[in-house]
Amino acid sequence: MNFLAILPVAWRALMRHKMRSTLTTLGIIIGVGSVIAMVAIGSGARTMIEQQVASLGANTLMVFPGSVSSGGLRGGLGSSTRFTEADAKAIADECPSVAGCTPFVSYYGRAIFGNQNWPTRVGGVYPSYADVRDWAVSSGKFITEADVEKGTKVCVLGQTVVDNLFPDGSDPVGTFIRIRNIPFRVIGVLEPKGQSPFGSDQDDQIIAPFTTVQRRLLNSTYVSFFMCSATTPENIYTAQDEIAALLKQRHKLAPDQDDAFTIRNQADLLKAQTESSGVMQMLLGAIASISLLVGGIGIMNIMLVSVTERTREIGIRMAVGAKARHILMQFLVEAVVLSLGGGLLGVALGIGTTELIAYLLSWPTLVSTTSIVGAFGAAGLVGIFFGFYPATKAANLDPIDALRYE
Repeated sequence: MNFLAILPVAWRALMRHKMRSTLTTLGIIIGVGSVIAMVAIGSGARTMIEQQVASLGANTLMVFPGSVSSGGLRGGLGSSTRFTEADAKAIADECPSVAGCTPFVSYYGRAIFGNQNWPTRVGGVYPSYADVRDWAVSSGKFITEADVEKGTKVCVLGQTVVDNLFPDGSDPVGTFIRIRNIPFRVIGVLEPKGQSPFGSDQDDQIIAPFTTVQRRLLNSTYVSFFMCSATTPENIYTAQDEIAALLKQRHKLAPDQDDAFTIRNQADLLKAQTESSGVMQMLLGAIASISLLVGGIGIMNIMLVSVTERTREIGIRMAVGAKARHILMQFLVEAVVLSLGGGLLGVALGIGTTELIAYLLSWPTLVSTTSIVGAFGAAGLVGIFFGFYPATKAANLDPIDALRYE
């Protein structure tokens, strides 16, 4: 008896009890569908995190003042305002692995246009900010060196600000908005960036020349932090070391003295975020895999019942020449057919559930071929593993006792 001959026999045996076979495969269907859906949700979340981190700039370094000790107390990020504009220029000029560096100051206030107003952040930057963040304008232009030198009252709007100040969809370029009762001419609109890894809306901001924000809106001389970019992703750690060494030299920090700054790079952020999402993805997959285990136990239970019900049939087969391996193969094939049939339906259920979740809840999902093949393969292995014991029990029956069984 070959494998192709066993398949129709196994199919006919399963179809004798259609409802029982359907209920048996239900555990496999739910298990496979759950694994695919959970892995798709985890993969989608991981991809979204990678996109969000990339939207900050793949080579970006954030240099914050802080991490100082005073009177036995250790300050955190932003607890010291020792940075100056000259530090940013020194980083850009003296660090070979740094492609660009811009100081950053923030003013939180309300932007007004006509009868519309919107609370937002106004960021004061250098023109190099666009290159550091890899952020282009969708219309108009970005600020220039001349704007920074002259303290020009111009600005570039994020898309969220545009949507709220210009709800009629009109082009804001060339119009004037008021911030702290100071008129700013809109010279450009930034391309949408979306949400940052920290949950904030990157498009909810206005960009203006550094000197304009510092002198006219803040009336101060401090710098909030620096944003720098490495020449290549491979040089990001080299650039970080160069910046640290330069700042220590400029601020005359002793080797045993705490740094008065903290440097964060997107590579470390991406690694931490993806590791976290990877662990969550594995956890979701493991929880969903429990359904496969339950489905396998159901298959073993039903196959044991089938062996008991078909004891006399097994005896007759043995009496007419069937070997133990033939009986073993027959029942094993029946278990595998149940599990693979449930696996196919489970794949359809998993893909459908994933699409439904993405549509109804707007969650990021990503169905991969690997998860489909893996879940379907796991269903087949479950059928073999949990079907082996009932098949072995059937194959080891004594033909004489089996023929006498009523």
